[in-house]
Amino acid sequence: MLEIELTGLAYGGEALGRLPDGRVIFVPFALPGERVQARIREDKKRYARADLVEILSESPDRIPPRCVHYGICGGCHYQHLPYEAQLAAKTAILADQLQRLGGIPDPPVLPPAPSQPWNYRNHVQLHLTRAGRLGYYTHDASQVFPLQECHLPQASINQVWPQLEFEGPPEVERIAIRQGEDELLLILESSDPLPPQVSIEELDISAVHLSPAGSLVLAGSPAISMEVLGRSFQVSAGSFFQVNTQMAEAMVGYVLEELSLPDGAVVLEIYCGAGLFSAFLAPRAGRLVGIESSPDACRDFVVNLDEFDNVELYEAPAEQVLPDLDLQPGLVLVDPPRAGLSRHTLQSLVGFAAPVLIYISCDPATLARDARQIIRHGYKLRSAKVFDLFPQTYHIESVNIFTR
Repeated sequence: MLEIELTGLAYGGEALGRLPDGRVIFVPFALPGERVQARIREDKKRYARADLVEILSESPDRIPPRCVHYGICGGCHYQHLPYEAQLAAKTAILADQLQRLGGIPDPPVLPPAPSQPWNYRNHVQLHLTRAGRLGYYTHDASQVFPLQECHLPQASINQVWPQLEFEGPPEVERIAIRQGEDELLLILESSDPLPPQVSIEELDISAVHLSPAGSLVLAGSPAISMEVLGRSFQVSAGSFFQVNTQMAEAMVGYVLEELSLPDGAVVLEIYCGAGLFSAFLAPRAGRLVGIESSPDACRDFVVNLDEFDNVELYEAPAEQVLPDLDLQPGLVLVDPPRAGLSRHTLQSLVGFAAPVLIYISCDPATLARDARQIIRHGYKLRSAKVFDLFPQTYHIESVNIFTR
């Protein structure tokens, strides 16, 4: 057992301090300025991780968490921190990552865009306990615990999940519920091509089973409609779409506000998904080229941008498509997964030498790594801005604008 003075917040939701030997130690559910008693559970050469045992000296910033599962559940990390302080922490972490890992001495980080702090998620993912009850993974990801409440999903999702009943042993690896404009979609994922038995007869909800055999509609529609800035988007069960509609609107609005495209400009969007940004960029572009590897997302993209004659879509991994593209884009927009850009994708991307490069990031560490390489190839980071898609969690979404 150790007594530790905590001095800051690290990316990942943990507070950090120093061990007597100088190593950094990370403690979840604690705050800077607190003195805590902790038990080491991961002892490495350069750092350690510990479990919080007792708070000996409490931070004046600490507030009571809203959820009964807080401290056990792995979904939330900041419920003990006021929302304004969460925003400040995420902005500071983004600036720190860009400075330390990105090599940018004074990162141009703008004030953050706040979200509705509760009941903001239009998409929630659950799992089954061994007894067949819906739940989340514990903080250490060792097991699934039965869920009593959750304050992150939208109200309609919270009304439905307690009514779902699964028969027999758990056959489903993951259960998702999505809220559309005026409908709900239940998505059941498993490795077994045979659909699981679930009771939804009394619920006004569509249901789809995803397995290696493909997508099977169990009830209702295979997709929902999501509305962003007055525009409807088809989103299929297997497609990615931003989980916070309010902040998706804010990000799109910000990109359009900051963007100045000359007439006839070529726009290249990599990881274009179901077409969220492309649908608003296409009217401003002479030609828009999208690249996406997910078949479901590509089918949605085609539907969502069907009205435009200046749009092309490549269904393949970006690193396969980019080397053979012959174009001179005025704008490149990338929205990569958490791992960031692959080396081959980044090399092709900077080779286009587009005047403007917009990088939508969900991980400040991989953003900073990629930013260092982008800057080495003649770009400057004009601005970086946090859009808080994930209140109460450590996740940081940001829009970063590079110019040559």
